[in-house]
Amino acid sequence: MEIGEVAVPATKWEKLADHVREQIRTGVLKPGDQLPSTAQLKAEHNVGDGVVRYAMHALRTEGLVESAHGVGVFIAEKR
Repeated sequence: MEIGEVAVPATKWEKLADHVREQIRTGVLKPGDQLPSTAQLKAEHNVGDGVVRYAMHALRTEGLVESAHGVGVFIAEKR
């Protein structure tokens, strides 16, 4: 950070997405692993539905997770 820059705190969805990214980076979550349900993520991180949806959308956009409708969200296979 440079002089005069103000640190902007991360939003709740960014914190959740960063948490999942870190679990992927460290190997806690591996390709094919299923993420906890939305209800579990909400409870674990004390956030609402919208926060979980937005975080999952960001991770899908990055290609880190894939959704299977009615089944869940999974860590994407490495490409």
